[in-house]
Amino acid sequence: MKMMKTEEAVGHVLCHDITQIIRGVTKGPVFRKGHVITKEDIPVLLSVGKDHVYIWEKDDTLLHEDEAAAILRDICLGTNMHGSEPKEGKIELIADCDGVLTIRRDGLKAVNSLGEMMIATRHGGFPVRKGDKLAGTRIIPLVIKKDKMAAAKEAAGPAPLLDVHPFGQKKAGVVTTGNEVFHGRIEDTFTPVIESKLAEYGAVMAMHTTLADDPAAITAAIQDMLAQGMDMVFCTGGMSVDPDDQTPLAIKNTGACMVSYGAPVLPGAMFLLAYAGDGRPIVGLPGCVMYAKRTIFDLVLPSLIADVPVTAEDLAGLGEGGLCLNCHVCTFPNCGFGK
Repeated sequence: MKMMKTEEAVGHVLCHDITQIIRGVTKGPVFRKGHVITKEDIPVLLSVGKDHVYIWEKDDTLLHEDEAAAILRDICLGTNMHGSEPKEGKIELIADCDGVLTIRRDGLKAVNSLGEMMIATRHGGFPVRKGDKLAGTRIIPLVIKKDKMAAAKEAAGPAPLLDVHPFGQKKAGVVTTGNEVFHGRIEDTFTPVIESKLAEYGAVMAMHTTLADDPAAITAAIQDMLAQGMDMVFCTGGMSVDPDDQTPLAIKNTGACMVSYGAPVLPGAMFLLAYAGDGRPIVGLPGCVMYAKRTIFDLVLPSLIADVPVTAEDLAGLGEGGLCLNCHVCTFPNCGFGK
């Protein structure tokens, strides 16, 4: 750093805070370390007794923290979000719509491993609302080497680290199975739960049928719902491993590509996910969805509504954090379930 006459310091970067004290009014920094001095700042600096200021010496190999923060912003900035203006090396990313946040975790980890910079995000795979804060970035030192930021770009890769996938206006078909429901021996309390959870994301149940434990009939019902334009189909009942649980077989017989039958989540171990040839999901929901507050359905449904493919690897990754503690007061998603 070097000392410079205040009148000659326009465009330079302060390397210390400038404090202003007005008795009974204010006492605090009028300019922060890292501030880029403007012509309008000169009278203010002189008024607080600063005929000279200490500034960072210019170096073509360095970037100011705000310039570097803008690079981090651009590394992160994907669809349906915007970044705040840099301030003291900090930037925030804000969602522009309701949807599901996805994160390229490998790139995020690679950037954060470089040191002297950081990107902190909320958990990917979860729903966000318009106006939600998605991430915060920070350059740690006041200035940083240009080649360090070039390394950050390379580590992140060409695609943005973050994206928000908007929720679509989805129409769902529901196939309720089970002899006990079909013959009216018990009330169907499962379907209202599905309708309620779909409504959380603006989706609707547009078709519904109740069938006995007949795999051929279940298969035909699924295929009919897809033929009539349903964006996804959910099957309830018959998802266990008892001999009369026929729903997994019926889904398989549609010709859909099976992603997984079973998932490392409790409640929700007997979950089934498959995709029809055109990419529409067919889901077998275990009985726990009917009575538990939150289950694997709550972890997967937002992605299905937002057309974010769910892979076997994604489901396997839910094992850590996949145990719901069934808290007396449920605070999901502001808890560890699914994270």
